[in-house]
Amino acid sequence: MTVPFANIPANNRVPLFYAEVDASQAGYFSQTVRALLIGQKLSSGSGVSNVPQLVSRTDQAKDLFGVGSMLARMHAIYRQNDSVGEVWCIALDDPGAGVAATGSFAITGTATKAGTANAYIGDDRVQAAVAVSDTAATVATALAAAINANPDLPVTAAASTGTVNLTAKHKGALGNDVLLQMNMLGAQGGEVTPAGLTVTVTAMNGGTAAPSLTAAIAAMGDDEYDFIIHPYADTTNLDLFRTTMNDTTGRWAWNRQIYGHVYSALRGTFAALQSAGMARNDQHATVAGMPTLLPNPVWEYVAAYGARNAVFIAADPARPTQTGELTGITPAPASNRFIQTERQTLLSSGIATSYVAGGVVRIERAITTYQKNAWDQADPSYLDSETMHQLATIIRRLRSVITTKYPRHKLADDGTSFGAGAAIVTPSVIRGELAAEYAAMEEDGLVENAAAFAANLIVERNANDPNRLDVLFPPDLVNQLRVFAVLAQFRLQY
Repeated sequence: MTVPFANIPANNRVPLFYAEVDASQAGYFSQTVRALLIGQKLSSGSGVSNVPQLVSRTDQAKDLFGVGSMLARMHAIYRQNDSVGEVWCIALDDPGAGVAATGSFAITGTATKAGTANAYIGDDRVQAAVAVSDTAATVATALAAAINANPDLPVTAAASTGTVNLTAKHKGALGNDVLLQMNMLGAQGGEVTPAGLTVTVTAMNGGTAAPSLTAAIAAMGDDEYDFIIHPYADTTNLDLFRTTMNDTTGRWAWNRQIYGHVYSALRGTFAALQSAGMARNDQHATVAGMPTLLPNPVWEYVAAYGARNAVFIAADPARPTQTGELTGITPAPASNRFIQTERQTLLSSGIATSYVAGGVVRIERAITTYQKNAWDQADPSYLDSETMHQLATIIRRLRSVITTKYPRHKLADDGTSFGAGAAIVTPSVIRGELAAEYAAMEEDGLVENAAAFAANLIVERNANDPNRLDVLFPPDLVNQLRVFAVLAQFRLQY
C-alpha cells in the first residue's frame, strides 16, 4: 500500500513518531447563504459609501446609513422576514444631479367636530388630534410636527398656510414611489377626516435621477452573495447587473464561479409592468411587479421579497418559494390588485408576481426575466429563479468534493497499476465520486433519475492535455409542483 503523505518526508531518519493531519476525507459540503442589500444612505449615517459592510442589527443599519434612510428601512423589512440570515449592505450616495420628490396634504375648512387626522406615508400612519374649531392651519401644523417626530419616515414635513409640504429625504426618482394617503383603513377601520375639514393629497412627484451602481458592483469584488437585493429597476442599472452576472465573463462565468441571483422590484400598472418585463431577458434577475396602490415603497417590497426567497432557498434550494408571506408589506386595495389573468400575462412577460391570501401579501412565482434563447425563440429553461439556485448549489457541491478530496492528485488512465491509497486518480475513480455525490444530492431532493444520469455521464482525459480531465455532468433537476389540474367529470348517478 502506498500511503499518500503530503508532508512527512520519505528520507527522514530521526526516530520515532510523526503524524500529519489530512482532512480531505472528512469534509462535507457547507454553504453560508449571504444576502446583499443595496440602497441609499443619508449624510447623517456614519457608514462609508460603496463598501460592503456586514450588518446584523437594524439599529446598526440606522447608525451606519441614517435614521429613515432607504437602506436602514430595507434592513428593517429584511429582518422581519429573515431573522437569522447573514446580511451585508452597500450604501449609495444620492445621485449628484438628482432632485428630491415633493408632495403635500392640503387642508381646508374648520373642524366642526373633534377627531383625528390620519395621514399615511407609505404604510406608516401619522396621527394628529383635532379639536372643535381647529383651523386648517392649526391642523397642518400639528400634522407636520407629528411627521417630523418620527425620524424613521422617508420624508420631512413643513407646514405652510394649511398645507403640509413633504420632501423626500433622498434625492432621486424613487422618492416618487412614497405613497401618500389619508384614512387608508376607512370608516370601517375607524379612520375619517373630522367634520368640517377637507384634505387634498398631492402625490410625491418631481424626483429625478437614479444612483449609478457601478462603484457598488465593483466593491462586491469576488465575494459570494446569493441574494443581491436592490430597488433600481431602471434600464441602466438592470443592464449593469446583467453584465455583472453573465455566464461568459460575469459572476456565473466558468472561471469565476461566484453565482448569486439579483432581485429587484417595480411598481406600475398592468400594461406598464408587462411592457417593462418584455424588454428584459436575463436569467440572473428577478423583477417583482407591484400594484400602483400597494402602500410600501418599492425598496421595502423588494427587501421583503428577496428575504422570503432567501429563507426558503437557504432551507431547500429546489423547493418552490410560492406562498411565502411578505411580512411588513401591506396589501394594495382589492380593486387595485392584479387579477389571475393579468398575473398569468405578467408571468409570461418576465415579471414575478405576488398575491394576497389571508390578508397578507405572498410570493406567487419568483420567475426570472429570461424568456427567449439566442435565436429569439421562446425558451423556458431559466424560467424559475429556483432553477438558478439549484444549479449554483449543485456546482458548488461538485467543486467542494473535487477540491477537498483531490487537491494534489496525479492523473492516470483507467487500468493503470498503482498501490492502494496512492494519491492518483483515474477517470473511473472520478466517475464513481460524481455518481456517489449525485446519489447524495438525489437523497437531498436536488436531482432525480440517477440511472439516466449515470448513462449520460462522461468522464475522460482530454485528448490534447494529459493533465486535464473533462466531464459531461448531466443532472436532471428535481422540479416543483406548480400546477395541479383536475377534471371534475361528475355524474348524476353511478
